[in-house]
Amino acid sequence: MKQYPFVGIAGNIGVGKTTFADITAKHFGWKPFYESVSDNPYLDDFYQDMHRWSFNLQIYFLHHRFAGQVEIKSINCGVIQDRTIYEDVEIFARNLYEMNLMTNRDWMTYKGLFQNMTQFLQKPDLIIYLRASTDTLLSRIKNRNREFEQDISPEYLHSLNVAYEKWISSCKDQQVLIIESDGFNIFKDKQKLNDFLKQIETSLIE
Repeated sequence: MKQYPFVGIAGNIGVGKTTFADITAKHFGWKPFYESVSDNPYLDDFYQDMHRWSFNLQIYFLHHRFAGQVEIKSINCGVIQDRTIYEDVEIFARNLYEMNLMTNRDWMTYKGLFQNMTQFLQKPDLIIYLRASTDTLLSRIKNRNREFEQDISPEYLHSLNVAYEKWISSCKDQQVLIIESDGFNIFKDKQKLNDFLKQIETSLIE
């Protein structure tokens, strides 16, 4: 297997990226980079008024993810990242713009900033896409009981799922492993988890 792989975990809200990243990092001895959620100063405001806070939220996520990218380039160890920087622009910001929850002015500014950042980005050796239905996502969001997430609409999650499918199908220059997570309990389905870990290892053979 590649000595210092860079793996990105992609997937919708509530799909289980952080748990999967944590378990995978421990299994392979990689350094995990987690998404900034609990300390994000915009999330509560965003879910109360998406139109007003969409640009602020996405700029914060982009800033945090880019800081992670800079650190990833400077360390000599395997890395697994909870959500890729590409999802920020191709899924979340684009979806907010297409839903008229981000103005054209803000979208163009955001997209231009991301395009300027791309020259500094290291692409993941592997993107693991955790796929789940809207019903599964809603159930997992309810179970993890984050107060600011409880009013997320099924329509919003569905629109993100549609965006994810479109983005994943366009990732022709990236190695992608799709994991179907409907009905998968990462804590109980040990054999299935081991099968997924073996698939990851095989995908990273040089």
